[in-house]
Amino acid sequence: MSRRVGVKSGDFCALALACTPVQAADHRFELIPIALQRGCVETSNRFLCDRAARELGQPFVVENRPGAGGNIGADYVAKQPADGYTIMITSIGMATNPALYAKLAYDPVKDFAPISLLAVVPNVLVVNAARSPDTSVQDVLAHARRNPGKLSYASAGNGTSIHLAGEVFASTAGVALMHVPYKGSGPAITDMLGGQVDLMFDSITSARPHIQSGKLRALGVTTAKRSSALPDVPTIAEAGLPGYEVSPWFAVFAPAGTPPQVVARLNQVLNGAMQQPDTLKKLESVGAEPIGSTPQALATHLQQELARWGKLIKERGIRLD
Repeated sequence: MSRRVGVKSGDFCALALACTPVQAADHRFELIPIALQRGCVETSNRFLCDRAARELGQPFVVENRPGAGGNIGADYVAKQPADGYTIMITSIGMATNPALYAKLAYDPVKDFAPISLLAVVPNVLVVNAARSPDTSVQDVLAHARRNPGKLSYASAGNGTSIHLAGEVFASTAGVALMHVPYKGSGPAITDMLGGQVDLMFDSITSARPHIQSGKLRALGVTTAKRSSALPDVPTIAEAGLPGYEVSPWFAVFAPAGTPPQVVARLNQVLNGAMQQPDTLKKLESVGAEPIGSTPQALATHLQQELARWGKLIKERGIRLD
């Protein structure tokens, strides 16, 4: 009788691995993407899963469980047996959702076993190249200060990394921006191209084609380091707003109580896959910057991110329910 393995993901991909001392040949692994950036997820998720499947000699099954900013998929995985057959690859939402939602059915720390950080996919501050007079981050800051609350920025929805990148920008600079949420990055980009909104902190995955075509002007990436996908674009910090940094990340978790040897094996497989030339090329194609980590490093990172985003979201009065 075959055993299915469930995996959930929040903004990047999801993947499941069984690594018990004895594995039946007919065991299957289940991949459960939930609230991810599509271009990045569909490309990278399946690629990493294929890599892991070859390494482990076991098939993976994809099962989509989207909804509520990743909460539905996370709750599902949290309640699965901690037997090594269900894991998730999720996003920065793991750290922001506890502050965005009044109540969650799971605890991001107590209900999961950290496996590894996977990658960062930078956001990039863009303006309409044909319509915007702003050619630098400093221009945007000056524009915002001359017109308090009138400079608009689009996002893929309330609470998304695109929205929060704008909130960090406004908070760090001490300026007021007008947030215009959309139902996804696609409609937001459409209005950006049409000149209906002034700027956007879009994912590099979806913004890069429009930057390369000359329709959007890239002013700065949100991460602490420049992106290899847009090496000539400065970071927002170096372009005029010191201290600014937003790094949308993706990581792998299993249900709490998953055996340490399973955690160690999955960490080994994923970190190894992330360093393969073909994996690096695939990740680069969607603007992802591979990082990798130990389980403890991910646990520490999550705690730091929970504190950071909890403080910002409370200060900015952001709620989703």
